[in-house]
Amino acid sequence: MRIGAVADLHGVLPEVPACDLLLVAGDICPTADHDVAYQARWLDTEFRAWLEDVPAGTVAGIAGNHDFVFERAPEDVPGDLRWTYLEDAATTVGGVTVWGSPWTPWFGGWAYNAPRRAGEVFLADRYAAVPDDVDVLMLHGPPRGYGDALASNGRKVGSTAALDLVDRVRPRLCVYGHIHEGRGRWVRGATTLWNCSALTLEYAPVDDPVMLVDL
Repeated sequence: MRIGAVADLHGVLPEVPACDLLLVAGDICPTADHDVAYQARWLDTEFRAWLEDVPAGTVAGIAGNHDFVFERAPEDVPGDLRWTYLEDAATTVGGVTVWGSPWTPWFGGWAYNAPRRAGEVFLADRYAAVPDDVDVLMLHGPPRGYGDALASNGRKVGSTAALDLVDRVRPRLCVYGHIHEGRGRWVRGATTLWNCSALTLEYAPVDDPVMLVDL
């Protein structure tokens, strides 16, 4: 199965290479306006048209910390978009099981931020429900130590709960974004980890934003 993965679009909708499954790992909506009504309209127009055109057999995605409408007004998110939206849930495509979650450790009070005081406990509780037979983890933020260092000070802001989840489930692939400057690929045991942020720290599009793998 040919899998494409991308995160942190922030309204910039890239060309997508042909693939069997496209994963969209959050921060989909534009940064120009975080109002939930604006985001709902954008999803129903610009994002809908993009989803209809992408040459992917199936699209699955999650929200990110900029996608307030999914958290604050989920009833306003169009329900008939050509994708499977995952929020602490799984889907199976062509025998590949994908589990997705939008949560990240506290990060400035944005959407889907785990509580500041009990962030890792909160996340660990969410991740405890993930079954052991998941092939692909789709998170918004990085596991600790894998594409999570801030350019400003080098501080690592990834989730230890997410890293524990990777070690427990040992998925073949873990995709995420959130920290734009952390884009890259790593291997930890049986798992390939991708920070697939599509924009740079300055919110400029990267070259070849969609990462591809045969799984």
